[in-house]
Amino acid sequence: MTSKPVVVIGGGLAGITASVDLADRGHEVVLLESRSRLGGAAGSFERGGVRADTGQHVLLRCYTEYRGLIERMGASSLVSIQDSMDIPVIIEGRPIARLHRGQFGPAPMHLIPAVARYGALTPRERASAIRAARAIRSIDPDDCMTDERTFGEWLRSHGQNDRVIRRLWGLLCVAALNLTPDAASLALAAKVIQTGLLAEVSGGDIGLIQAPLSQVHDDAAARLLAHLGVTVRRGSRVTAVDQSDNGFVVRTRSDEVAARGAVLAIPHQYAARIVPPSAIADPDSWGGLGASPIINTHLRFDRTVTHLPFAAAPESPVQWLFDRTSALGIKTGQYLVTSTSAADSLSSATAQQICTSQYDALAVLLPGVRQAKVLDTFVTREPRATFRQAAGTARLRPQAQTALPGLVLAGAWTATGWPDTMEGAVRSGHVAAEVLCRSASGSLPTNDPTGSSRREAIA
Repeated sequence: MTSKPVVVIGGGLAGITASVDLADRGHEVVLLESRSRLGGAAGSFERGGVRADTGQHVLLRCYTEYRGLIERMGASSLVSIQDSMDIPVIIEGRPIARLHRGQFGPAPMHLIPAVARYGALTPRERASAIRAARAIRSIDPDDCMTDERTFGEWLRSHGQNDRVIRRLWGLLCVAALNLTPDAASLALAAKVIQTGLLAEVSGGDIGLIQAPLSQVHDDAAARLLAHLGVTVRRGSRVTAVDQSDNGFVVRTRSDEVAARGAVLAIPHQYAARIVPPSAIADPDSWGGLGASPIINTHLRFDRTVTHLPFAAAPESPVQWLFDRTSALGIKTGQYLVTSTSAADSLSSATAQQICTSQYDALAVLLPGVRQAKVLDTFVTREPRATFRQAAGTARLRPQAQTALPGLVLAGAWTATGWPDTMEGAVRSGHVAAEVLCRSASGSLPTNDPTGSSRREAIA
């Protein structure tokens, strides 16, 4: 009798990672993805002959597991990472400031000169920020009481004024957690700053994918999965997962798949709808995780309007801007994308209103914008870009293991200890595969009797 496969539901980074790990251990894997592409929220689409990205996704050098997945995919050449963290910061009426770590001393001492030279703050404010950075080192991100506090409240209790919060801590927090400091979890903010800025000198070096996102998260991922023998079924929206006598039945809109184990690697609001009632005590509690939106505005100009590859604008509606001209293979003019996180206030705005607002804001920051002709402009919305990483949400994030052996959860919203990032998603996929393979029922031992695995990268 043919053995049943392990079914992975969801082809985002968590599902891709779990599929790779399970295939490495010798399991037959079927990956079901509702969309026509892999990659989840980090994907691309065609517009005007250009493969435009749905959103802007930045990585850090400390994203070790995500970078490892990229290497497995054979796509490392498409990623560029700074030699040293360097964030240009544009504030209206001021010279461009830079948050640049340089090459000074071991961690965390390397951060002192970076902040001390940060021209967006006064000398007194820089000294205050350095003291706060030292205090952040002592925060325990795994303490449940830490998660109950907001980052903004903690910052003010440690002498940070509104301008320091806006121009330094908010710049980092909004980008990493998709929430303002006054709403964001102190635990998650501490995790970001400790891991990215304080633990290792190079941890905060910024990386960008120098290609359309789908070239990595879809094309390269599909090649790796095929190489490992994973069956990928696109356009397969799962409607239910039911427990059977010796496994599970995964039902889609058109058919069903008998499975001996399953990984539920989809966003929490969808996972709650299809998880078996006996698997989770209260999946409705996941609704408390909420969602935070990100809105991206794409503007294509007939000429170059900035030579910055990216920049932060913490006091502008722009927030962050990225030059994607070369990455998208555009030969003339310039293609900029602005990325607005924690974009709840724009949820009811029309695309035209957003485009006009972002263009006007860009023109204030980049004088060359007014002299350029706009060839195309449009908006991409990510209404559920991340779960709402607010104070008090740690208790709502579930572990990978469910009450049903052989059924596990994956996704950046699960209890990874990391924020909702690409790194968190990949780490959750690793954990899900590990938990599934040591399932308490013993029904999913590795199929590889030698204990070896196929961990080679594809060419």
